[in-house]
Amino acid sequence: MTSDARTLVISVPDDKLEKDLAGLPGIEVVRWDMGDSAPRAAFDIVVPPYIRSPRVLARLEGIDVRLVQSQSIGYEAAARHLPPGIVYANAATVHEDSTAELALTLTLAAQRQIPRLVAAQSEGRWAGAREGDAFPPSLADRRVLIVGFGGVGTAIAARLRGFEAHVEAVATRARVEDGTVVHALDELSGLLPQTEIVILALPGGEETAKLVDDAFLAALPDDALLVNVGRGSLVDTDALLRHLHAGRIRAALDVIDPEPVPEGHPLWSAPGLLLTPHVGGASTAMRPRIAALVRTQAERMQRGEEPINVVLRT
Repeated sequence: MTSDARTLVISVPDDKLEKDLAGLPGIEVVRWDMGDSAPRAAFDIVVPPYIRSPRVLARLEGIDVRLVQSQSIGYEAAARHLPPGIVYANAATVHEDSTAELALTLTLAAQRQIPRLVAAQSEGRWAGAREGDAFPPSLADRRVLIVGFGGVGTAIAARLRGFEAHVEAVATRARVEDGTVVHALDELSGLLPQTEIVILALPGGEETAKLVDDAFLAALPDDALLVNVGRGSLVDTDALLRHLHAGRIRAALDVIDPEPVPEGHPLWSAPGLLLTPHVGGASTAMRPRIAALVRTQAERMQRGEEPINVVLRT
């Protein structure tokens, strides 16, 4: 144990989280944004900064740490920078609902052509519902396939039920969960030709890299919509650009490869593409939920219980 039995020492990266945890019994809160050397030789819990290069985790080298509590769900990049002997927990339960909200926002915005209407508003022009001879596509009655059915995927499915879409999913194993038919991953190629909207909610890593390649996109019907709130590495960007320029499909992406998108990159001007800058979990729900998760971890540690959400032990 790195501190005495009465006091846990928790490192937090900002004053907001410090205020949220201040005054809790048996806890000392220390500010450390990991931008420089650690102010202590030992911590019970270290909370790294949100959306900072995972390279800062290397600053834990030589520090006695019982638990690193991330503020993110993804952890594939962290594994490359953590020193040996670290127990690392992700932020499951913090971002799923906000990310699902954005997935629905992107889907609805793309389907109902909101970017076209916003552009018309900025020009002071009454655009009308139609573009050409057709109404914009609905979400109701569309065949939606969620690829990845963990916390984010299940939260997306729960929200889609109210829109009267036909929702199925793909995951590592087949099952029926909360009324959603979940297919095994090896069935994916056979499902794509009947899918009008694909929502990606998978983690990154070698196993999922460029899952959405030319063959995947070619299997989709004309005018299908691809939504990505998982990881940018899931999509072969060059293949996506080819299909967008051909007018074959549309896309709405919150996570992109490369990220951030460089100035002048072809993605900025690609037709049929809606981009948001990796803001899936960035809502007012985040701060109280991460504080609640850190409190839970501290309370479990005080009771001598194992932490939750552990995804890495280096």
